[in-house]
Amino acid sequence: MEKLEKYTRRKFVKQSTLAGAFLPIASNFTTAHPMKPIQRDDQLQISIFSKHLQFLNYKDMAAAAADMGFNGVELTVRKGGHVEPNNVKDDLPKAVAAIKESGLQSNMMVSDITELNIESRSVLETAANLGIQYYRLGYFRYPDNGSMPEALQQFNQQMMELAVLSKNLKIQGCYQNHAGTGVGASMWEVWQLLEGTPESMGSQYDIRHAMVDGGYSWRIGLRLIKDRIKTLAIKDFRWEKIDGKWRVLDTPLGEGMVDFVSYFKILKENDIKVPVAIHFEYDLFGAEHGSREIDKANQKKVYAAMSKDLNLVRQWWKEA
Repeated sequence: MEKLEKYTRRKFVKQSTLAGAFLPIASNFTTAHPMKPIQRDDQLQISIFSKHLQFLNYKDMAAAAADMGFNGVELTVRKGGHVEPNNVKDDLPKAVAAIKESGLQSNMMVSDITELNIESRSVLETAANLGIQYYRLGYFRYPDNGSMPEALQQFNQQMMELAVLSKNLKIQGCYQNHAGTGVGASMWEVWQLLEGTPESMGSQYDIRHAMVDGGYSWRIGLRLIKDRIKTLAIKDFRWEKIDGKWRVLDTPLGEGMVDFVSYFKILKENDIKVPVAIHFEYDLFGAEHGSREIDKANQKKVYAAMSKDLNLVRQWWKEA
């Protein structure tokens, strides 16, 4: 991989991987007047979603993430990802080792796990043994026919079984809210998926998808789910009329509709400080879709865009 420009932050990033655990989530949801002094610690632990670096091997991916200033990598361990589930015992240790050798955290992964079976058990056991602390589940889909409430009950049972295993393995499961027609577009669906499960199962809260699905009501959804938020996904969007139809357009951070300073203030007021992953869904020469091949000239542009988004998140968190 072509050598990236070194950032002065890199030395700090390597040291910061040894930082302690995150603050606990508060029991009260506030939007203006916190009940107790707020910890104004400006150091978020921010990982990059490795889907957007799948044109690189493990070593080069880790080096790129470190050079851009990320604290860690949210690794794709799913079909078509950096690590294929059926090769998890051989390949996941290599990926984790490469990430750690670059001075980064390897404590997050994204899976396509939706039920407890031989493969999902193998993936979770391997990940837990390697020190991965958080995994995102795959997505549930409603059946074309039949009762949606009954389907949610079935999915809740599957979450319960995974939660029990996760508790035993000391690894945290997270279900991401995702706008659209799948299960979990509404935070009420996520809440129902988690109902009755141990704390080893929680939410990866995605502000972009919450606003697309909920409009102004995203604050209510956040209030509902706040006690189960274990990780955050960061991205931006705006509605735009294209060929006469309103569509969701993914954008670089700061060019969309998410008011990140206000959002971060709410997180701070509620002591929600959990691991963060930045996702890059806007046009990035194919990196947004997990492309396996991107030419060298465009790779530089990809890194520049990613670095810009990362620096904005850190700036907004400090301002909040």
